Amino acid sequence: MATLYTHKDSNIRKTWLLFTVFLTVVISIGWVFSQIYGDPSLLVIAVIFSTVMSFVSYWWSHKIVLAMSRAKPVTRENARELYNIVENLTITAGLPVPRIYIIPERAPNAFATGRNPEHAVVAVTEGLLERLDRSELEGVLAHELSHIGNRDMLVNTVVVVLVGFIALISDWFLRSMFWGAMGGGRDRDNRAGGALLLVGIVLAILSPVIATLMQLAISRKREFLADASGALLTRYPEGLARALEKISRDHTPLHAANNATNHLWLADPVKGKDGKTHWFAKLFMTHPPVEERVKRLRGLSK
Repeated sequence: MATLYTHKDSNIRKTWLLFTVFLTVVISIGWVFSQIYGDPSLLVIAVIFSTVMSFVSYWWSHKIVLAMSRAKPVTRENARELYNIVENLTITAGLPVPRIYIIPERAPNAFATGRNPEHAVVAVTEGLLERLDRSELEGVLAHELSHIGNRDMLVNTVVVVLVGFIALISDWFLRSMFWGAMGGGRDRDNRAGGALLLVGIVLAILSPVIATLMQLAISRKREFLADASGALLTRYPEGLARALEKISRDHTPLHAANNATNHLWLADPVKGKDGKTHWFAKLFMTHPPVEERVKRLRGLSK
């Protein structure tokens, strides 16, 4: 149980650092855009929007993620085995029982979300329930509960909203250039100058990349930690190892996943038709390679 909470304070600090970076980036972009457009109100709008989005991402981002995934809540009555496994593991971990959701997807996968253990959610796909045996399902759920105990899911869920918002404003700026929404070329040059315009373009292009790097920075390490914590919780690392192997071999597309939510899932949903990740996608993988995760898990058994 202590292992689950080892990284809780660190992740709370990461959450506030994430909010700070987000606010800084958005306000900086707003200032540059206001100079290019010659409209100071854009900076005010950027400040208001970033503040509102930070508030929304903290309080309601888990609901947004569940809606995006089309997840449906379940109870003990309509998913007894799943509910019993989650309840038994939470008792062992010393956590409140989270709300449980099922996602109508054939691809096997799962994620945890919510701003704290008292408002946590665990979601699994129908494919996961169909393909895994009980020990493998316990390994997966223990992994997700480890994210809850370490407060990983707050950081991960907030990233979904913030990354999406940064990408949105960057896309808006680039589109406005193509459609001439920034006004006449001569007046624009007089107001901002070519150098400032170049800065705006660079920011618009790099902002989604920066947001993605923020996403990756908090994703890979937490998966190894949750694997180890989950294995200690069940005292059977082989269960999660086999589950990861089954999930990685499954070629069914996960329609509920997208670029903003990929890092939330137990296993990376971005796979080629042959079940392998393309070389370019590896540059932006949100998860460690399954082979490395399985190797580490089996190393715990020795």
